[in-house]
Parts: sequence; C-alpha cells; structure tokens
Amino acid sequence: MTTANTPPPATAATAPADTPLGVAMIGYAFMGKAHSNAWRNVASYFDVPAFEQKVLVGRDPSGVAEAAAKYGWTETATDWRTVIERDDIQIVDICAPGWMHAEIAIAALEAGKHVLLEKPLANTLAEAEAMTAAAQAARTRGVQSMVGFNYRRVPALALARELIAEGRLGTVRHVRAAYLQDWLADETSPMTWRLKKETAGSGALGDIASHAIDQVLFLLGDQVTEVSGRTHTFTTHRPGRSGLEEVTVDDAAWATLSLASGAIASVEASRVATGQKNSLKLEIYGDKGSLLFDLENLNELGFLDATAPAREQGFRRILVNEPEHPYLEAWWPQGHIIGWEHTFTHEIRDFLLAIDGGTRPSPSFEDGLAVQRVLAAVEESAAAKSTLIQLTGTTSATVSEGA
Repeated sequence: MTTANTPPPATAATAPADTPLGVAMIGYAFMGKAHSNAWRNVASYFDVPAFEQKVLVGRDPSGVAEAAAKYGWTETATDWRTVIERDDIQIVDICAPGWMHAEIAIAALEAGKHVLLEKPLANTLAEAEAMTAAAQAARTRGVQSMVGFNYRRVPALALARELIAEGRLGTVRHVRAAYLQDWLADETSPMTWRLKKETAGSGALGDIASHAIDQVLFLLGDQVTEVSGRTHTFTTHRPGRSGLEEVTVDDAAWATLSLASGAIASVEASRVATGQKNSLKLEIYGDKGSLLFDLENLNELGFLDATAPAREQGFRRILVNEPEHPYLEAWWPQGHIIGWEHTFTHEIRDFLLAIDGGTRPSPSFEDGLAVQRVLAAVEESAAAKSTLIQLTGTTSATVSEGA
C-alpha cells in the first residue's frame, strides 16, 4: 500500500528519445553466456529497438569482469540492487540460479524495469504466485515481463504449433514428451547447487521437465487439470568440498497429465539417461495426423497426414529452413541449418518487439506459473505414492505465438 512516506510504484523505465534501451544482465555462467550471445547478435539479423549491453552483474569481481569482456558488456557490477535503481537501465535479464529469481524479479518490476527471466519461474509455488502478482501489477504501469522458455522459439516447434492450430492433426488425443540428459549418470559426478533443494528447488523436474510441460501447454494451447507423478533419486550422495554430501533433489521424474481438452500427456525427464546428451523428444498424436520432434535434430519436424490414402501414408521429414517458416526469413538460404543458440536470439527479438509495441510478451509470468503449478502437483503426487492431484484455478497457457 502506498503511504505518504512510500513512493508509488514505478512506471516503465524509458530511455530518452533516440537513446538506446539500457540492458543489465544478472548472472554470467551457462545461461548468461547463451543470453549474451543473443543480445550481441539479435540486431544484426532482426529489426529491433536500439539497445546497449550496459551492465553484467555477478558476485565474483574478476569472474564477471572476464565474462563481460568476452560477451560484450560495457560495465560490471557485483550488487544487483544498485543496478536496478539506475535510470539508464530499462531492461533486466535474470540468468541467476532459481533461488534468487523471486527477490530480483519482484524488485526489478517494482523499480519499473522490464524483466526477462530464465525458466523455471521460481523454486516454489508460493514464490511463483508472488512474482506473477508483481508482474500483473507492473503490467498496468507499462512494465513488461517474460519467462525464458526458449524452446518455444525453435522454428520447428513454432511450425508444429501452427499445424496443430490449423487442425492438421484433428483432435489431439495424446502427447509423449521426454527430456533426457546424462550428465549425472556417473555417480562420482560432484555436488553442485543444482543438486540441493534449497538452491535449485527440484532436480530434473524443474530443470528440464519444466521445458517439456511448457511445450505441451504451448503446442496444444491447453491447460492441465489432473496430475499423477513420481520422482526418484538414483545417487543419493555425491562428492562435495568436505566429503560426501546428500543429494536433496530428484534425478528423474515421470508424470501423467490430463488436459482440459481431453487429451492425455505423458512427461518424462532424466539427468541420468546414459547416452542422451540433450534430447527433448515430442510426439503429438491426433485423429487426423501426428508430429514427431527431437531437439537433437532441431531443424526437422516429422509429420504424418492420416487423411491421405493409406497407400501413401507415412511420416515425412520437413526441413524447417524455409523463409516461410517462423523466424527463418532472417537467417540463411534454404538448407543452411540453424542451431540451439538461435532460440535465444529469437527470444530476445520477441521480447524487444513486445516492449517497443507495448504488448504482452509470451510466455508471460502467468504461463510460468501454470508450469510451476504442474511441477508442484508432480511433487505432491510423488510424495503421496502417485496419488491423482486435481488442479483448480489454473492459468491457461498464453495462446499468442510471439513469432
């Protein structure tokens, strides 16, 4: 509540006329590198509002200085609080670990900064709800916010959504989504912050199952009504700085989701799937057709048209690399494929255009909250021996594509 001693909430920070938008990024490790590459390249391929990579924020002065020099940031800082107070910063890109998301995002939104936040939205459902409330309040003042589910910007998946929306699959009956990695398959792999509940929130569930769940909601434009789940930790202790430390998150997770449309989705996520490096496999089955996708072949989409004569039916390979496909008018001649890093460039492009147009970016914090509710339901179900959990008052996925 605003009082005589409390300033009103800030409206959207705006740069003076003809002055580029100032961007600050918090975090410079894996996601910081990916986002920096996108900020550095987006204006070379897309028409976007002018901006400057002003400040890179990290806790280690030497580490953040080295990263800033590599990634094209003008300045560095170690205190994100002072950075979001600066008048020359209009956009805050949060690539910090999940346990920091809520505090930073809420403070930035209240300061009138547009916020791009890496997935998942938060470590807990309560944090996600508070962040979404802050985003909704900020939106009334022209402050935009978006969650970084970058796989929405894979051209093949954007095309898959178009085909589903056009009715090419007819009524979608069921979906299989599996996100499999193997970086924890070796039981001697060391302890990291990603293996502690207090810092990561969850394991494979929040880290990669969140992507799979978001794709189910995004592709179908649907929402989850019921959840049954299971999680498991195969290696319960890992070597840390002072000996073996307890792993307090899951190594793998499984869920069955009932959707409002009547479709059923199965979701699997593992970080101990030996031989699988970064495979997000999606299968969507309708009564008139089917789609297949694997992130390790991200330029390809398998499509079966079940309305064709039986003697002609079969999955055909679509190389999603034509100028008519989402985002690809900006890149290379046909057949010259793009890569994983381009999804972040597309993400930054869409975020900048939304800010410039005063429109709501997708996925919104509401979309992130919808995923977070499913994640929480999977954990609740798993703790209760896979009991069926009903979801009420869920927030449906944003229907706009953003491309």
